[in-house]
Amino acid sequence: MRVGAFLLSAQFPGQSHAEALERTLSATTAAERCGLDSVWLAEHHFVPYGVCPDAATLAALLLGRTRRIGVGTAVSVLSTGHPVRLGEQAALLHLTSGGRFTLGVGRGGPWIDLTVFGTGPDAYEQGFPERLDLLLRWLREGRVGAAGPQFQFPEVAVVPRATEPVLPADPGGHEGLAGWLGLDGEPEAALRAFPRQRHEQGPHRRAAGTGPRPAAGPGGPPVVVACTSPGGVRTAAERGLPMLLGMHSGDEDKAQMLAAYRTAWRAAGRGEEQLARVEREHVAAGVVQVDDRAAGARDELLRALPGFFAHGLGAHRTVDDRARSMRDPRAYTELLCDLHPVGTPRQCADRLLATAERTGIRRFALLTEGSGDRAATLHNIARLGAEVLPQLG
Repeated sequence: MRVGAFLLSAQFPGQSHAEALERTLSATTAAERCGLDSVWLAEHHFVPYGVCPDAATLAALLLGRTRRIGVGTAVSVLSTGHPVRLGEQAALLHLTSGGRFTLGVGRGGPWIDLTVFGTGPDAYEQGFPERLDLLLRWLREGRVGAAGPQFQFPEVAVVPRATEPVLPADPGGHEGLAGWLGLDGEPEAALRAFPRQRHEQGPHRRAAGTGPRPAAGPGGPPVVVACTSPGGVRTAAERGLPMLLGMHSGDEDKAQMLAAYRTAWRAAGRGEEQLARVEREHVAAGVVQVDDRAAGARDELLRALPGFFAHGLGAHRTVDDRARSMRDPRAYTELLCDLHPVGTPRQCADRLLATAERTGIRRFALLTEGSGDRAATLHNIARLGAEVLPQLG
């Protein structure tokens, strides 16, 4: 099983944008230190629900500050950006990070973003498949042109090419100044620690509780697709891409979506051996809160998340002032506590193992910042790594 941290860069009431972003940076270095497999970065515009407007840009910074952990976008929104531009970013991050970058994409929502960026409602309502196909061609081919309803341009060279073999990491183990600063943020302490770190860890040492990351090679960065509807499931299956399933989905919902995925996969004429490989790459988003008492973990989320949801989700503005409904913040928090690993370390491990057994999903992106507090978030990540991961086998 592979467990990662899902980082919204959430601005809780009373916090600044800088505080929300700094919590994401600290959480990433903590996640690597504690043995998590990956971090997943959200992307939002104009709302405090998440103050990162470009997940790929933030991923670049975090890849530079780390040396082992995977970094993925959850998601980069295709409805408001150009697929070629995103493809260029993804190729750059893939080639320069030793293959540690995963590109998660989705169509986003019917928000005012579509007006601000000039793509319009059609890009969200009908345009996602064309945008995804153009992105995939850019990541897989050497020259690309377009003649579709949304994009028309003559064939051009793909530079840099994501399909080129990824170069191995520096065998000397040098991480660069950004990596040193990622140790604790203090240049002097980082420089003092550097010779000892190289001697004790070596260039290929892995954090405890994680298996080896697959060797990066030709083929470009992995791509996953956020799926919240039957159409999204079909789109992913027809293109042979794994799914990213949302936090609101319980095990039964996940199982139904996986069944629909298999049906669409086979209808597209794809083989069973490849299906088995791709199904190992599905990712389930969720929430995690570890405490000595189950009630304590639940109370922490019920204290912080309802106000955040009201503050953040309530700020969304639709593209054409169409009507929208919003979940009750407290009821939604209670639902998340019921669905996901919230409780003692044993209860959290049992919840993840039960989901894996019922659905076959073995990859998780878990929201670790539900308390809204920086120190509590880092403590939550530390307990996830030290007390939950070892119980997952």
